[in-house]
Amino acid sequence: MEELGREGSGSAMVFAKLIALVALFDLVRSASVAGSKLDDAAGFLERAKEAEFFDWMVSVRRRIHENPELGYEEFATSELIRNELDALGVTYRYPIAVTGVVGYIGTGKAPFVALRADMDALSLQEAVEWEHKSKVPGKMHACGHDAHVAMLLGAAKILQEHRENLQGTVVLIFQPAEEGGGGAKKMIEAGVVKDVDAIFGFHVAPDIPSGTVESRSGPIMAGSGFFEAVIGGKGGHAAIPQHTIDPILAASNVIVSLQHLVSREADPLDSQVVTVAKFQGGGAFNVIPDSVSIGGTFRAFSKESFFQLKQRIKEVIIAQASVQRCIATVDFLDKGYPFFPVTVNSKALHGHFQKVAERMLGANNVRDKKPVMGSEDFSFFSEVVPAYYYFVGTMNKSEGPVYPPHSPFFTINEEALPYGAALHASLAMSYLSKDHTTSPLTAEVHDEL
Repeated sequence: MEELGREGSGSAMVFAKLIALVALFDLVRSASVAGSKLDDAAGFLERAKEAEFFDWMVSVRRRIHENPELGYEEFATSELIRNELDALGVTYRYPIAVTGVVGYIGTGKAPFVALRADMDALSLQEAVEWEHKSKVPGKMHACGHDAHVAMLLGAAKILQEHRENLQGTVVLIFQPAEEGGGGAKKMIEAGVVKDVDAIFGFHVAPDIPSGTVESRSGPIMAGSGFFEAVIGGKGGHAAIPQHTIDPILAASNVIVSLQHLVSREADPLDSQVVTVAKFQGGGAFNVIPDSVSIGGTFRAFSKESFFQLKQRIKEVIIAQASVQRCIATVDFLDKGYPFFPVTVNSKALHGHFQKVAERMLGANNVRDKKPVMGSEDFSFFSEVVPAYYYFVGTMNKSEGPVYPPHSPFFTINEEALPYGAALHASLAMSYLSKDHTTSPLTAEVHDEL
């Protein structure tokens, strides 16, 4: 009986150890699942920084940079994206809005969260001499959209590797024609965000240190529009101006008067901009031309201010021209270049962004962004879906002078690519966790313009 008691006691101990091991395994498994829900932001960044992964993103960015394409002409860029998605095993739809591509990773079911990158280049001759300089005369990726595509493909690669942990579907939006063409609007009209609960977008920022991101809640970028006016007079010899009606003089007075709209009619606390950036007229030193063309942009942070500014621009141009005996016509070019709304960041998504970004980069590297008068057609998404837009720092002073976007000397610090890729992936994956999809975000849409 004593031996039996010892044997029974030993069996009990073995059984207890087995129970403990099972409990430990379940605990580790639960922690792993919990980590998946939080998306292991630091791990994603480590993955994106791995040599093979990083070199692949750099290669993608450089191939796009060498072959820049303007809005709605991004056929080669779109083909490159589709080839990379095929290699990753990611399903997609094409074409959307002429050249756009939309990929899908996850369950294929709700909830849906979208990540967006723009694809188009600018009509600009690249002045940077390097191995991968633009091969297309007069066209350049001077706004970093080549890096945006590379980073979104990087995010796609990370998410595809963790697709079994996704609690919903990530929608990858590769959008054409951000530079004035309103590609986002066409993508929306095509239904790409119909079932989307939230959308994230980003932009490289050469004035922010690499490894740092900036954003804010609420309005972050202005609404914008373009205008063009033709001021007609009566041409003639410059030596006998009394026999002419000088449209150059009239246009000069118009330009000065337009500046008064902001300095004397706008509330100083309501940021607005009117800039005349185009003045064309005449072709000889001694001939007064028949007409002059001027054009520019206007921007504001509210719907009311924007349309008030639009109305006054037309009134001032026509009235000031008539003072000089000229006739003026004004075109706001909204058929080819739709007005961009104000870019408004969701308050709830701002909290989500801060939590994920701080976990990845540290609180000191997640900074507030002051509103800027630049504009973005990502704003169209914020009219219909809770949206969030942030800036990824690319500055590296050791590489020489820093030039802003839209400069022929603009360059990208490619060391920043892993940060955009990893953060985009982390924002999407963690959003799809139950903690975020239960938030009443769908009420946060804006009708700015």
